[in-house]
Amino acid sequence: MHRYLVYVLAILLFPVSLYLAGYWAAWYWGVGISAAMIILGTWDLLQKRSTLRRNYPVLAHFRYGLESIGPEIRQYFVQSDLEDVPFSRQQRALIYQRSKDEMDVVPFGTLRSTYAVDYEWINHSLAPTAVADHDFRVLIGPNCAKPYSASVFNISAMSFGSLSANAIRALNEGARRGGFYHDTGEGSISPYHREMGGDLVWEIGSGYFGCRDEHGGFSEERFVANATTDQVKMIEVKLSQGAKPGHGGVLPAAKVSAEISATRGVPMGVDCVSPSKHSAFNTPVELLRFVARLRELSGGKPVGFKLAIGHPWEWFGIAKAMQETGLLPDFIVVDGAEGGTGAAPAEFIDHVGVPMHEALLLVHNTLVGLDLRDRIRVGAAGKISSAFEIARTIALGADWCNAGRGFMFALGCIQSLSCHSDRCPTGIATQNPNRWRHLDPADKATRVHNYHENTLRALRDLLCAAGLQHPAELGPEHIVRRVSPVEIRSLASLYRYLTPGELLRRVPDHAVFHDFWADARSDSFQPPARIQALRNSKSR
Repeated sequence: MHRYLVYVLAILLFPVSLYLAGYWAAWYWGVGISAAMIILGTWDLLQKRSTLRRNYPVLAHFRYGLESIGPEIRQYFVQSDLEDVPFSRQQRALIYQRSKDEMDVVPFGTLRSTYAVDYEWINHSLAPTAVADHDFRVLIGPNCAKPYSASVFNISAMSFGSLSANAIRALNEGARRGGFYHDTGEGSISPYHREMGGDLVWEIGSGYFGCRDEHGGFSEERFVANATTDQVKMIEVKLSQGAKPGHGGVLPAAKVSAEISATRGVPMGVDCVSPSKHSAFNTPVELLRFVARLRELSGGKPVGFKLAIGHPWEWFGIAKAMQETGLLPDFIVVDGAEGGTGAAPAEFIDHVGVPMHEALLLVHNTLVGLDLRDRIRVGAAGKISSAFEIARTIALGADWCNAGRGFMFALGCIQSLSCHSDRCPTGIATQNPNRWRHLDPADKATRVHNYHENTLRALRDLLCAAGLQHPAELGPEHIVRRVSPVEIRSLASLYRYLTPGELLRRVPDHAVFHDFWADARSDSFQPPARIQALRNSKSR
């Protein structure tokens, strides 16, 4: 009977409260509370959808209530400062301090165990340098008519629709002040991107939003109208993203507002579909021809593509197409599987795609092996938020880094994990005007700018300590990782790095290249015959 205790007590309390209310008016509170609990408990017993509520009338709701605030309880009271879920309290605190231009020094030594496996550091020099300027840049598309000098730290792809209008305003204004770029995401260029005038990288996904025809295909005319505006500095073709590679999406018709309709070039009242693949190309060679055509149509702006690495032979097919045709992208952005600013299916978040370190190494090694690395710039994204993480990523093989969630924290994100619910408590990842209107774009733009500036100052200090002048000098020999309690290895000795032109001479002694390079095709993304045979063996 303990299962019904609260319900029974409410039934007993009601007449008692009603009687006592005749003498003391305050007891009307007891009447109201007990009556509400009786109604709730009776409904619990009569409904058939939840067995728990039928077995524990009224009491089950206490369980639901505690469960609903479980993430907050863990985040604020249970989790340690270093527990990455997905970002640790220490990581968030550092971003908040830098975005508010507060002191970010740490007292009394590190909280990390320097003898724990996977602990990493950058080796310092006995001949440190003195670098005055922290505005580190990389030139992208030097042979284009309109090359772009990009910061080594920029805002990763986040669309209007995923983020609110005021969040887009703040990010773009922060980027304008700091002279770094703001990737539009595949949702195209909204009025809020244009309003502040910050540099844009226009991301074009499989839905061709902002450059699509009436049937959802690519429209050259509409592409030219957007790509030739001065604010757009580069064009990025999104092949896949870290959060949900190989997965399309649907924005329900009810959510296609007039603003989103105008921004994306889709009709209102109809589901807005992002297919899982592009219709403008079907093979690696066709992809590179598409990239070359976009460069021409944009008036000579740098054009590249973003991808999360999956099947190795598909990436190798693109690389072989570069080698065979001489058609090169100006840049490639490698998105790690740990990326993702909004929401994605659980299995995709946890188990699809190659993590950024391995993906970046594969892309970098392939380009080095084909002697193309000096002609193609490489960016990387995937849980990058601090100066050390930028340094490590560049040391692995990148030229610059992008961050999404780091800049969301700079906007005031508290990691409530409600991005998909339209109930973001800070007005960032929501389209509810009652929430996002309270986000002050001017104040948050200052924080975005501060975070970028202070992070690059910290990067400069790391470089000076290592005896370097520019992030481009960072190599895998500078970063050291503990691989056991008694063994440490530099990234240079931990990973296999190809030598320039090695792939042109032979297949290197590297497992992935050994297994898939020879069979990769520039005319198809299809698996090699032997892989297809393995698949077919189960159906015999």
